[in-house]
Amino acid sequence: MSEAPKPSLEPQAVMDAAAKLRTLLLEVKKVIVGQDLMLERMVVALLARGHILIEGVPGLAKTLAIKTMAEAIGASFKRIQFTPDLVPADLVGTRIYNPKEANFEVELGPIFANLILADEINRAPAKIQSALLEAMQERQVTIGHQTFKLPDPFLVLATQNPIESEGTYFLPEAQVDRFMFKVWIDYPAFYEEMTVVDRVSSKFERVAEVLTGDDLRYLQAMADQVHVHQAVTEYAVRLARATRDPGEVGLSNLKKYISFGGSPRASVNLILGAKALAIVRGREYALPEDVRDLAPEVLRHRVILSYEALADEVKLEDVVQKIIAATPLPKVHIGDPYRDTRPTVSENPSA
Repeated sequence: MSEAPKPSLEPQAVMDAAAKLRTLLLEVKKVIVGQDLMLERMVVALLARGHILIEGVPGLAKTLAIKTMAEAIGASFKRIQFTPDLVPADLVGTRIYNPKEANFEVELGPIFANLILADEINRAPAKIQSALLEAMQERQVTIGHQTFKLPDPFLVLATQNPIESEGTYFLPEAQVDRFMFKVWIDYPAFYEEMTVVDRVSSKFERVAEVLTGDDLRYLQAMADQVHVHQAVTEYAVRLARATRDPGEVGLSNLKKYISFGGSPRASVNLILGAKALAIVRGREYALPEDVRDLAPEVLRHRVILSYEALADEVKLEDVVQKIIAATPLPKVHIGDPYRDTRPTVSENPSA
């Protein structure tokens, strides 16, 4: 087997990569109307090897979006409907006795696909969440005494219904923390909904495969090499720490409203996401703005409000936005694009 080519971080190579990703998004938007933020976060999660939790009412094309994305990158796709009676074997597979051979054979479950839609994930009990947790974190599953690696790339896109709570379970915090992003999606605008109706009433345009699995792995390796200045890392850490102690950014009045803030995994995901977003935006270096733009999706599911916040009708999104606004953005200087395009600090952000 030939060794995969090493990605180049030359400006032209990165711009070519960004052009491919724009082509991917345009191909998906032949079917999906609006939902630009969700689609961009899906691409970022694919490059950063993360997972996405999506919250929105039924009928907003969540299933169609991930299925269309799978078609556009030539990846396998499986949809798993989570229900209270689901068992781990329905997800990861099981051992089946073969009487002819007098032994057990392993039948792999639907989790063995590149893109997984875990529909209404909060309807499944703890055993299912435990099985999914191993798949998300370790990218493998254990059946009996055997361990099986999952396909590469592997992305879990889980959905939650915010308006129905009967027959649902709270997701374990350890599992929620494994999602890189939590994306909230809303109803389409008037003319977007008009376009949806027009497209559904006729045949959807066929989606072409614009990226292969090898292309995606190449882009993932390119994102791994994106330069991150120390000031950008410090900014990401300050944001995550401010969710634990908002007094660090001058918001001591919010401390009583926060029971728990983001773990260090929040800081890590801010940087991994910023590196991937830099490639999407055609840069070989990450900027503080990349971190800031991803912060709402990275932080909102990692902040747990206190009972006092509920009593005072304090909204989670308002708390997160105040923390982002209060955390100073470091100033960086972009070098000569024909020599060194990596950013340098022009001012101490803590000064």
